[in-house]
Amino acid sequence: MTDKMQVNLRQVAMEILYEVQKNNGLLHVVLSDALKKYQYLDKNERSFISRLVQGTEERKIELDYIIDSFSKTPVKKQKDVIRIILEMSVYQLKYMDSVPASAVCNEAVKLAVKKNFGTLRGFVNGVLRNIARNIDNIEYPDKSTNTDKYLSVKYSVPEELAGYFLKKFGDNETEEMFEAFNKDKSTYIRCNTKKTDIAGLTAALEAEGVTVTNEGIDKRIDYALKISGYDYLGGLKSFRDGLFFVQDISSMLASQGFIKRDAYVIDVCAAPGGKSINAALMADIGHVSSRDISGRKVSLIKENAERLGIDNITYKVWDAVKKDEESVEKADVLICDLPCSGLGIIGRKPDIKYNVTYEKIKELALLQRKILSTVWEYVKKDGILIYSTCTVTPEENAENTEWLVNNYPFELIGKPEQIMPQDGTGDGFYIARLKRTE
Repeated sequence: MTDKMQVNLRQVAMEILYEVQKNNGLLHVVLSDALKKYQYLDKNERSFISRLVQGTEERKIELDYIIDSFSKTPVKKQKDVIRIILEMSVYQLKYMDSVPASAVCNEAVKLAVKKNFGTLRGFVNGVLRNIARNIDNIEYPDKSTNTDKYLSVKYSVPEELAGYFLKKFGDNETEEMFEAFNKDKSTYIRCNTKKTDIAGLTAALEAEGVTVTNEGIDKRIDYALKISGYDYLGGLKSFRDGLFFVQDISSMLASQGFIKRDAYVIDVCAAPGGKSINAALMADIGHVSSRDISGRKVSLIKENAERLGIDNITYKVWDAVKKDEESVEKADVLICDLPCSGLGIIGRKPDIKYNVTYEKIKELALLQRKILSTVWEYVKKDGILIYSTCTVTPEENAENTEWLVNNYPFELIGKPEQIMPQDGTGDGFYIARLKRTE
């Protein structure tokens, strides 16, 4: 085991960010793997790593803008290691008040030297000390004359994406959404009613020192809790014993009230598996066929379900665009939580926003139609199709629902729900429930 005293927390954070920014690693995966590696560190030390990494990635465009305002060498021409050290340091200066500016600058210089960039120690020190002196007086783009640029810098959203949101949602709603992306996200859990009930789960969690509440949870859901104050999930006996699993409220709502105890459910794009497991608990004496194109992800779904002791799920590695003849007209409920741009969950996965373009949104909307045109046949007459995404774009949501109704024998059950990130509880999410008519 690595000697705890030798762990440089900022170096760990820098290496995580390097893997994400330079090698295209997924932030939540790379960060999770690193935190597992350094699980022996104190909670506060791991929290420091997590906040520094997530915050730096979340605010990257703003941080680069600030650096460019004070550096003679533009961010785009800097060495990757130096750029990341500067980004991390500016994030600490602007958003982590508990860290003294002198410590930020000194640690950045030490890290540059340690990473074999000693010749740039004067550059790093000079830029950061200049920024530290002026951190409360940064001049941002003018909001009234260049709204796209202002929103892009202020909330670290690529300018093209900021422009897209402005066209679709207008100035006020766009800014509300961007503010919501950057707010801390709560952890919601789904009670494993196969093993316990809400009262029993609450007691078990509180006995482990976890803060538990049902504050802000949709009244349609009586099996969810919001938790905080824990160290890490794997450290909780209640988690290891399978008394609950993590699932966002928006995701829980997708199937709420539409799965009967004896239902046969097909989940065509199941990863990461929350909806399949939720459906299995609702189906109870019924059955869920959980499918995904990725064998690795299907294995993870199975592993999670086994921890929970859920045995009414079968697993299949399957590409949803390919028709499964054996499934035609078999499903009482078909869950279509389809691949999407993920713009509703930027608050949890900030690296998503740097990879989405309007062209990608259109491509994903077409992929969704391709999948829907294949899987709709799996639904029995009078059966239910649940179409959902974790995004907020009309192309991937309302427009595809309208296309489905116009081209296939389905009618809407009630009004689709477009949950926005700023609504206050769950992630940005879209849910349409439809009934097969013939």
